[in-house]
Amino acid sequence: MYNSSVSSSSSSSSSDSLENEEESSSPLEGVQNQISSLITAFKQEEIWKPTLFLFLWQSTPTSEGAFLYFMTNDLGMGPEFLGRVRLVTAFASLVGVWMYQKFLRGVPIKDVLFWTTIASAPLGLSQLLLITHTNRMLGIPDGAFVFGDDVALAILGELAFLPTLVLAARLCPPGIEAVLFATLMSVFNGAGAVGTEVGALLTKMMGVTESNFDNLGVLTVLCNVSSLYPLLFIGWLDGVGSSGEDDGNDDENVVDVDGVAVMNGKDVAVVLEGLEVSKNLDLEKKEL
Repeated sequence: MYNSSVSSSSSSSSSDSLENEEESSSPLEGVQNQISSLITAFKQEEIWKPTLFLFLWQSTPTSEGAFLYFMTNDLGMGPEFLGRVRLVTAFASLVGVWMYQKFLRGVPIKDVLFWTTIASAPLGLSQLLLITHTNRMLGIPDGAFVFGDDVALAILGELAFLPTLVLAARLCPPGIEAVLFATLMSVFNGAGAVGTEVGALLTKMMGVTESNFDNLGVLTVLCNVSSLYPLLFIGWLDGVGSSGEDDGNDDENVVDVDGVAVMNGKDVAVVLEGLEVSKNLDLEKKEL
């Protein structure tokens, strides 16, 4: 009796220790699996090409810092006026969201990004009228011009930003949706930081300071023209970006990435590194 109780207690303790080891190792294994799946996903052209396009598209230089100095030091616009501009542009962004939901959800993402980028160039170059004070010759006050220009750019910026979110969601394969989406947003935000730093470097090279705006017009032209070069790689969005958010033809929008199926951001049955991941989001499962 004593031996049996000892053996039973030892077996139970050993099983408990094994369970504890499994519990302690499972989080680390989960992290390793996520990292491995993430690396596998980014090795595929259908994922790294759209990601690189988003980086190039977002990392173009900007002259916002220099233009802010121009508005405050040359035009004499104070913080109260700039605060009003920010408030109005915030409402304009909501208008952009409504316009996208109403008119552009069914438009292919490639087309939305292409035409919003094309339209942003002349709108950005309109700042030259303010820099050269041509707006005053046309009878347009500085404040009114700034309001109109910023409102138009805010709406256009929102129309261009929302498709990038749809594109990022569409790239995420089941099993690593959260990790890949967070990575894509990190790339997007990092590209914005790169664009700001490149713009600051160009500002310094051209000698634009808080009191010298002689080359601000050249800087504005360079930044706006350079925003067009990512369109040379718009073909990288073929397949995943060739349909709109409301496109109902799912069969034509499935991207097969070595067993990873990406279909309009919806989860389907996939095999990722030999591990079958089956998810159901109230839609019919698709077999690869």
